[in-house]
Amino acid sequence: MTTFDSKYDMFPAGDVGIVEGEMNIPSRGVPSGENMEFNTLDEPIKETFMRDLRAVGNKFYHVLIPREKTSLLKEWDLWGPLLLCTLMATILQGSTERADNSNDGGPEFAEVFVLVWIGAAIVTANSKLLGGNISFFQSVCVLGYCLFPIALALVICRIILFTTQNSFLFFLRLVISMVGFIWATFAATKFLGDSQPEGKKGLAVYPICLFYFILSWLVVSHSNV
Repeated sequence: MTTFDSKYDMFPAGDVGIVEGEMNIPSRGVPSGENMEFNTLDEPIKETFMRDLRAVGNKFYHVLIPREKTSLLKEWDLWGPLLLCTLMATILQGSTERADNSNDGGPEFAEVFVLVWIGAAIVTANSKLLGGNISFFQSVCVLGYCLFPIALALVICRIILFTTQNSFLFFLRLVISMVGFIWATFAATKFLGDSQPEGKKGLAVYPICLFYFILSWLVVSHSNV
């Protein structure tokens, strides 16, 4: 008997022996343990609202203290920019108390709204054309959230307008607006600076400065209560 035949004589006819081992069958679509993702469809509306509200507040905090460069880029959203844009457009809009059709010099709500969003889109497009490595909506998110210092300056200047105006108060509003402009520009360049290739950061920062300067000028030139 050859060696080949002796291997088959180990098991009689009909006996295949005992097969030992483990067979793991992956469960498709049923994650378990730490890999299980939380389903927000089962989350109460209140918890969803509070979670999103905390996320927006956390982004505002990082704009005021811009130390972590990736805090606004990890999970972008447009809720904060929409809130700030609506607030600024509401405050900056021209007075509607006059019965005639004359304009009091203040911008309308839609004008401010379009200026913010179109301006952010143009700055973002310039950044992408220069070779920026972040997405379109990430850039719009950062530019929108960095409006927070300018919005704070607008609220403070609005409060100052309730008093009798003089040269000192105008200078004070100018200083507050410029502080908001510098703060917003610094925060935006802090988050977006590393996304630009070397040698082109100046070309990317200039439109950001121009964008925030125009909005800051609207703040300081706003004189109706």
